[in-house]
Amino acid sequence: MGSALNRATAEQRRQAADVLDDLTTVLALAGVKLPSIEVDWEHGRRTGCYLIGLGCAHPSELLRVVDLLRKGLRYERLTHDG
Repeated sequence: MGSALNRATAEQRRQAADVLDDLTTVLALAGVKLPSIEVDWEHGRRTGCYLIGLGCAHPSELLRVVDLLRKGLRYERLTHDG
């Protein structure tokens, strides 16, 4: 990676790593482990856009994620509407 591109994408790389860390931490607190979650560093090196790949996961793990998202949405609606 050229030094200009490296400097230009430093913030995106840091943000991708931080988001991945935050997501895995929150999921772990909820008892969920997505074994294939990772930053797609290669895509980022080629395009300058760093993506988080959620990868493969057992359906029971994803059901837990869906349940958490639903609960979070309900809570958000209650606190913003009421």
